[in-house]
Amino acid sequence: MTNSRIKKFFSYYKPYRGLFFADMVCALIVSVTTLLIPLGANTITKNVLANGRPDALTQIYAAGAGMLGLIAVHTACNMFVDYHGHRMGALMERDMRAELFEHLQKLSFSFYDEQKTGQLMTRITNDSFDLSELYHHGPEDVVISLLNFVGAFIILLTINVELAWIVFLFLPPMAVFVIYFNGKMKAALRRSMDRIGDVNAQVEDTLAGIRVVKSFTNETIESRKFAHENDRFLASRADGYKNEAYFSGGMSAFTLLLPVAVIVFGGVRIVNGALDLADLITFLLYVGILTEPIRRFSNFTRLYQEGMTGFERFMEILEVAPDIQDAPGAVELDSVQGDVEFRGVSFKYKAEHQEVLKNVSLTIRAGEYVALVGSSGVGKTTLCSLIPRFYEISEGHILLDGRDIRTLRQGSLRRNIGVVQQDVYLFAGTVAENIRYGKPDATREEIIAAAKQANAHAFITALPHGYDTDIGQRGVKLSGGQKQRLSIARVFLKDPPILIFDEATSALDNESEKAVQESMEKLAHNRTTLVIAHRLSTIQNAQRIVVLTEVGIGEEGTHEELMALHGTYANLYNVQARI
Repeated sequence: MTNSRIKKFFSYYKPYRGLFFADMVCALIVSVTTLLIPLGANTITKNVLANGRPDALTQIYAAGAGMLGLIAVHTACNMFVDYHGHRMGALMERDMRAELFEHLQKLSFSFYDEQKTGQLMTRITNDSFDLSELYHHGPEDVVISLLNFVGAFIILLTINVELAWIVFLFLPPMAVFVIYFNGKMKAALRRSMDRIGDVNAQVEDTLAGIRVVKSFTNETIESRKFAHENDRFLASRADGYKNEAYFSGGMSAFTLLLPVAVIVFGGVRIVNGALDLADLITFLLYVGILTEPIRRFSNFTRLYQEGMTGFERFMEILEVAPDIQDAPGAVELDSVQGDVEFRGVSFKYKAEHQEVLKNVSLTIRAGEYVALVGSSGVGKTTLCSLIPRFYEISEGHILLDGRDIRTLRQGSLRRNIGVVQQDVYLFAGTVAENIRYGKPDATREEIIAAAKQANAHAFITALPHGYDTDIGQRGVKLSGGQKQRLSIARVFLKDPPILIFDEATSALDNESEKAVQESMEKLAHNRTTLVIAHRLSTIQNAQRIVVLTEVGIGEEGTHEELMALHGTYANLYNVQARI
């Protein structure tokens, strides 16, 4: 892991330094009390019982009371570590999840063109949970294990050096064993996390398109696709479980062999008179304490592998720099007139791809209603997506009121542009909440006024709960025309000086199209408007029609002027008229 990633990993502790310090102090106390309790047993067995002291009962009760006190402190500190440590981990998980979510919102459309939603959801949820466990258990496991191990080993040396060295001989093979299976488990965990992301992606894809699945009765196909991803995940988990089983079994064998070796060699030393029984009992108690850090380290190893694998996946996304950023010194956009100019604009989605747009020059005057037409794939939607900087142009300039849009803050640029798309996205919630998305601080009266302007008020009031009706995920309880009018109401509320209609009526029936068309014309009044039209009959009244071809702009003019040319536009129009 690089230095920058290491610093990033530990930076999440910073807001919770006080809680972390308290957690470590309690972990230290847990470790110390664990080491002290067997000394009480040693006091009873060796100093009291073996010497036959007359006040033996008093000494035993005193030692017992002392051990009870240590147990009480041990328990209280253990509970603090368990609760507040988990809480600290959850707080850090929340911070990381929020940071990743905010970062994802900064990334451009180009990033999402290459990603699966299910994979991204896995990185926000599963991966951050694994990190939470590591952030909490990691430091305390290290502190308790290290202190217990070192402390127990020192005490073992004071009891009997030869037996302590027998215990020490177990450590090198254990270290080799741990290092070997660490690598195995890390690789298996990485595959497992990737595969569960694929499972989530498949689930998201199928459920998002469930109406298409059912209409084609292709449930069996979707089940087969899911089973494939599910089986791949199972295979990766099986590999992980196999390595975990080898690791856990091996560590368990080592921890069982230790006391057996101590009993055997300790028994020999008792027979030879080099060790007494009380010391052997105390030695075995500390061997138990010595093996506990080994078991705890086994758990830490699993948490470390899961957490660090999750952290690597987390950082892979966080380190993706937004390819569209505000330039140094970018300014806020205000007092927009609405003049838009494309000056020698070229664009390609990736460096190795062919250009979608090449050397396009186009001027749209403030308040002008311009329609953009052309065959599929010539870049109509792409051209419109460049104005709000959803994508960054490869060459040329786009000017708004004479200023290059790259010199403007993205937020202020997009606040002045309203987009109505063919594929309307409505959020789960009520009608009012979806309209208010255009202006988060809008009053109820403003929402209703926007709905009336969009010809949506009548159908909204007819819904079971009016503006408070829940419309379901993506507005599934509404018709296409109703959803489109809600999206237009949202833009009415936003009240931008520049509008983009991206084939907003192409998927509607004639009656819905007429209602939506009226709403669009109201909205477009006195605004700079760019319309991508599929049905050419809807844009005959446009002030200017621009015909886009594979080599750029082919024709410009009014409907009548272009029909008189008998060119590309006239051919497209006549083909549609015959359908």
